[in-house]
Amino acid sequence: MAGRKRFVAVGNKWVEVSPDYEQPAPNRDSLLWNDRLYQDDGDPRYNSRAEHREYARRNNLSLASDYTETWAKAAKERAAWYQEGKDSTRREDVARALATHRSK
Repeated sequence: MAGRKRFVAVGNKWVEVSPDYEQPAPNRDSLLWNDRLYQDDGDPRYNSRAEHREYARRNNLSLASDYTETWAKAAKERAAWYQEGKDSTRREDVARALATHRSK
């Protein structure tokens, strides 16, 4: 392993480090998703999650969290559709595709 170089990403640059380099522990605040993101962002429109949601509501905007139930329902529908027997044409389509592939 002698002669191999090690690099770590620092910002948008790769920096060469020694073989015994240990990456520093991340700042715990950066790992947590909380209202601090809104406070530190400096956006004058809102300073908290509640204010952000209210801003979105007033301006007829949607947030990803608005679709949680929609996505959960769609996931259940997809799972049911993929279960064997729910789509009668699926088995025939797969068999036809295999036969076409094998005949080439």
